[in-house]
Amino acid sequence: MKNIKIVFMGSPEFAIPSLIGLIEKFNVVGVVTQPDKPAGRGKFLKSPPVRDIALRHEIDFIQPIKLRDPGVFEKLQSWDPDVIVVVAFGQILRQEVLDLPGCGCVNVHGSLLPRWRGAAPIQAAILHGDEETGITIMKMDAGVDTGPILKQKSITISEDDTSESLGKSLSQLGANLLIETMPDYLIGNLKPISQPEEGATYAPRLEKENGYLDFSKSALELDRQVRAYFPWPGTFIEIGNERIKVTSTKVVENVNLNLGERGQVSGFPIVGTSQGGLILELVQPAGKKVMSGKTFLNGFRNW
Repeated sequence: MKNIKIVFMGSPEFAIPSLIGLIEKFNVVGVVTQPDKPAGRGKFLKSPPVRDIALRHEIDFIQPIKLRDPGVFEKLQSWDPDVIVVVAFGQILRQEVLDLPGCGCVNVHGSLLPRWRGAAPIQAAILHGDEETGITIMKMDAGVDTGPILKQKSITISEDDTSESLGKSLSQLGANLLIETMPDYLIGNLKPISQPEEGATYAPRLEKENGYLDFSKSALELDRQVRAYFPWPGTFIEIGNERIKVTSTKVVENVNLNLGERGQVSGFPIVGTSQGGLILELVQPAGKKVMSGKTFLNGFRNW
């Protein structure tokens, strides 16, 4: 369907399989992605992964701060898309953009809508102990992930999944389902189905402070939090004035520790919670590399 003109909107790694799949099957005439941002200790500007794909395939692209910026809508008009495909773009599309393409705007969302609308559906699914999640292909409307559903496909969440590992699985699943869905959608053989309001939940954008591990929660809840927030925004504990990142944990059901009390199990640090104990398998003290809990204890005298 190389006669179909598509504008793609997206930024992170999650969006790349979908963009590559569209490039192979359709005519991607333009890409809209986020601006380059400072990254790392040196704060050097880093391009979003989608921009690199656009450059590699010699596709015209823009990097506006907001879609409302001067000249952005005119650029979209000049591309004259049949459909706009949105994958992890991070901005709400206003009505004039939604109405621009003849076939509307299609979104690849990382949950089984209406569960986990919003910016962080993958993290929310792990955090809340969902047994499954999936991909929803939907036709966009003016709401936040409220548009009618075109297709869905589910995937099981394993007990050791992080948002990174689950995100990779969902990224490829989303690309496959998108490419499978588009032909029928574009020729009118696929009828969008309105989302039910029953069961709707919202996953808000995450901030770094969401990563604080509160030991008044159960060890199971905290382990889910560590996995849900890896690699972003990360999780941490505070001992005195020192913030220590925690990147991997293990739950111990029966432990003789009071709430917040610190101890050791087989040479690893453990903390008592409201229910069970949380072993800190991998940690990262300030200014140091990630290390095992055993190595951490060897150099941390105040545990």
